[in-house]
Amino acid sequence: MNLTEVPDLRAAQSPTGSAVADDHTDLDNAAFLDAVKRHATTLASRGVAAGDVVAVMLPNTAALVTTLFAAWRLGAAVTPINPALAPAEVAYQVMDAEAKVLVTDDEIISPATVVTTADLAKGASNGGSRAVSYSENALALVIYTSGTTGRPKGVMLDHKNLNAMCSMVIEALELTEADRSLLILPLFHVNGIVVSTLSPLLSGGSTVVAGTFSPKTFFHLVERVRPTYFSAVPTIYTILSNLPDEVQPDTSSIRFGICGAAPASVELIEKFQSRYGVPIIEGYGLSEGTCASTINPLHGVRKPGTVGKPFPGQQVRIVDADGTPVEAGEVGEVFITGPNIMRGYLNRPEETAKTIVDGSLRTGDIGRLDEDGYLILVDRAKDMIIRGGENIYPKEIEAVTYQMPGIAEVAVVGRPSDVYGEEPVLFASLTPQSDLTVDDVLAHLRTNLAKYKVPVEVTILDGLPKNPVGKLDKPTLRRSLADA
Repeated sequence: MNLTEVPDLRAAQSPTGSAVADDHTDLDNAAFLDAVKRHATTLASRGVAAGDVVAVMLPNTAALVTTLFAAWRLGAAVTPINPALAPAEVAYQVMDAEAKVLVTDDEIISPATVVTTADLAKGASNGGSRAVSYSENALALVIYTSGTTGRPKGVMLDHKNLNAMCSMVIEALELTEADRSLLILPLFHVNGIVVSTLSPLLSGGSTVVAGTFSPKTFFHLVERVRPTYFSAVPTIYTILSNLPDEVQPDTSSIRFGICGAAPASVELIEKFQSRYGVPIIEGYGLSEGTCASTINPLHGVRKPGTVGKPFPGQQVRIVDADGTPVEAGEVGEVFITGPNIMRGYLNRPEETAKTIVDGSLRTGDIGRLDEDGYLILVDRAKDMIIRGGENIYPKEIEAVTYQMPGIAEVAVVGRPSDVYGEEPVLFASLTPQSDLTVDDVLAHLRTNLAKYKVPVEVTILDGLPKNPVGKLDKPTLRRSLADA
């Protein structure tokens, strides 16, 4: 379906049907269309036209969703901005994307014209009554990477990418008009946009946007809005799994939960599923692949410890350092092919050429395919530790550590060594009431790992740092080692 036509078609088919809600707003399809038209009128009055970019820096709200569709209605693209960024970081993204306007409610000095949500609401609904001529090759989103290896890069996704990805999600998850997603991940990230917003809206369903995730209110929200699915990161599943025993919510409306952004341990998945009766479907993907490339099946065999099989329409292959496909079961770099692969990095042809090789996305992840075609991630290529010539994959050490009751989160990174080049060090946080010690962790690792894989140091913290999308922030941990 043409994304620019979604609000109109929904309003025509079911004007009073649910569309988008947040903590303070509940838009039916008619109100959703009206808001999109008003926002489009305001944006057009500020000079936004086909081919432009609209920067949007808002918290998780329905207004962010309607702004997406308003920009697309005008033929413009959107670059969502993390509201937690510093002013200089915001200015960098606005300028790098050459945004015509910045939609925000924050007081900020911007290189682009600032438009508030109050301004958007003042637009006349008849002014944006007709969408521009649609092109599937038109730029739709510019999603900026987290910037852990340098300046953030703008991932260019066109309408063809979004339509292909949403079709795959709808097919794999069997989404229908009866589905309602609960969005708890940030809307400046492609997962929140594609899996929790566009896919349910395209399938005729609805979405509820939670302003922020809170373990104290999450299940109350579930019981009130009755979602059929939600998407979260392992950290959130860990927090929910460790809630007090007296928390016994009604989760009967939920068909499944999706887990992505980082690998989840087998123990975590089993703990959450057994406690709440909600199956977790683990998947894997990158912003450069419009969100997702593999997923464990909704029906059939789900293999904890894997991230599933390729989505319909995508191909996953494992290659060696020379780009030659490896034998089945062998470890190598993960390459992905499909209509969801990004157009490229904005204004970075050299970076694009390194990442898209002969039409395939070079992920930088190390993995292998098992005998049934399920992808098992071994680690990030850049995270691999070489200790005295031995390759060490931090994920293997982390998986062994997660076997210990009382472990909440684990991250293993490399520390420079004059003798060995690099050595593994481990950071962990504990679950409430856990009395594990450093010696306990080391004893467990020495029993279950080869000597050269055992971390030379274990540090227990109250919590591990995370980046804006909820992934464990290993670069910060590495910097802390360098500072020390």
